[in-house]
Amino acid sequence: MDDLTRIDTLLRIMATLRSPDGGCPWDLEQTFATIAPYTIEEAYEVAEAIERGDMGELKDELGDLLFQVVFHAQMASEAGAFGFGDVVRAISEKMIRRHPHVFANEDARTAGAVKGRWEDIKAEERAAKGKPAQASLLDDVPLALPALARAVKLQARAARVGFDWPSTAEVLDKLNEEMLELSHEVAKGGDHDRLEDELGDLLFVYANLARHLKVDPEAALRRANAKFRRRFRYIEERLAAEGRKPEQSDLEEMDALWNAAKREERK
Repeated sequence: MDDLTRIDTLLRIMATLRSPDGGCPWDLEQTFATIAPYTIEEAYEVAEAIERGDMGELKDELGDLLFQVVFHAQMASEAGAFGFGDVVRAISEKMIRRHPHVFANEDARTAGAVKGRWEDIKAEERAAKGKPAQASLLDDVPLALPALARAVKLQARAARVGFDWPSTAEVLDKLNEEMLELSHEVAKGGDHDRLEDELGDLLFVYANLARHLKVDPEAALRRANAKFRRRFRYIEERLAAEGRKPEQSDLEEMDALWNAAKREERK
């Protein structure tokens, strides 16, 4: 086989996997829709490797993510839509076009000026493609984003035109207000739609608080998930040492073990 560091080698591997003559049955059955969830999953696994600081794992996960791009491009090529080279050309042209301060020697090189120019160029691109101007500043915030991440993007867009709380203290006040509204709804036995609505408002303000604190809420929640898993595993291990499972314990005992796990982490 050719040099395994070459992208054309990977493209040939993908084409072989999708070949009706001896290819992989599973790969042949896939469509854009069935592969899309794997693409999203691989992107998250890249983020997880970065959070761990594991460069070996990051190398592997970036390879998995690249393979997803190759997979989609192969299916598009089979459909006569576009090929991998077209994907590379499109992103190369876009990056050059959107960075005139680098490739066209424009004077404005501050981060603020670059960000503003980026938005202007995106608007120009939409017009060149015959797309209507955005009716709203929020129109191109992707629906497919995780809800917390999308909330932050929506809020950041609105903040560009001054629709934002001036300080973190005011966000905290709003958080307390939304918590009281949810508590009131719970106390009166509100129906599911009302509870979902109030809880959504509360989560939206939490996302806004994260933005004001310059914390990625998705990363913060992943960190909390990992902490929960680590401490619950401690409970399982301690009980297993006595020949028991969590279902053979009670909340009081497990809570004590949870606190013991917290003390172990602080050492």
